[in-house]
Amino acid sequence: MTDPLLPLRDLARTGGAHVLAADIGGSFIKLAGADASGLPLARASLPNPSGSWPDFVETLRSLADAADPDRALTLALSVAGTIDPDTGASLAANISCITGRSLKRELTQALGRPVEAANDADCFALAEALRGAGRGHRTVFGVILGTGVGGGLIWNGHILEGAGGVSGEWGHGPVLKDRMVAGRIVPAFACGCGQTGCVDASGSARGLERIDLALHPEHAARDSRAIVDAWRAGEAEASLTVDTWLDTLAGPLALVLNTTGAGVVPVGGGLSNAVDLLAALDARLRASILRRSDAPIVKPAELGPEAGLVGAALLGLGAGAN
Repeated sequence: MTDPLLPLRDLARTGGAHVLAADIGGSFIKLAGADASGLPLARASLPNPSGSWPDFVETLRSLADAADPDRALTLALSVAGTIDPDTGASLAANISCITGRSLKRELTQALGRPVEAANDADCFALAEALRGAGRGHRTVFGVILGTGVGGGLIWNGHILEGAGGVSGEWGHGPVLKDRMVAGRIVPAFACGCGQTGCVDASGSARGLERIDLALHPEHAARDSRAIVDAWRAGEAEASLTVDTWLDTLAGPLALVLNTTGAGVVPVGGGLSNAVDLLAALDARLRASILRRSDAPIVKPAELGPEAGLVGAALLGLGAGAN
């Protein structure tokens, strides 16, 4: 049976890692040894025992010690949840065992090595700001458009940490109202956070599907890929859906840019793969903000699924922290 940690053990033998980075998701923990620039050299993953703190710690220990048995390197975590910068307390809906715990303090003690941690959207934004589509910009607002809507704000190469660990979360807040579009009501949908009218509920991939069904109830429900494909083919119904979706996102995103002064918006998540869809969003956004720009502002992220690891590695190397 193949050893799942073999790439990390090989890295430990050959050397070259300057930091360890882990992407902590609800289902898997992916850990990499990264070089001095934050780019992963080798990686491995194990299932996340998200309901058991002792098992969670042991899984992290197995991965980290495989790559660095001497425990000389910092381990930095990209976490699908919030981390309060004042108390260190974590809150993660899909990783129940870390909720209420101070990850940095408790894991530093348990693992015998320095530990840093940040929200996954913040790590994504940091990676894109320093190594991806945001290079050269002072203020970068990284956006996630996938099953949900998230974001992270980077200023002068540092993560902007908010009270309670909340910042960049433009997907939540009751900002949308019921709208009449082509004689149909597009409602302000209920959001998983408990509010109604959040951008997350309408601007995500699931939101695109909800808008399509609200506008065209006579048709069978279809997923976001089918809607985008139909839009590309010139279908009138899909064009109305996408136009409504663009309006849903462009207004709130314009408010974010006018408030923060962000010069670029790298976009990750599943919908970022539709480059033409992002170009349409960029055009709608640039028509809605106060400053004028002939250059694109909304750009596809460059680092793909590695962004969380790269951002965590940069954090562990001392970048991004305040």
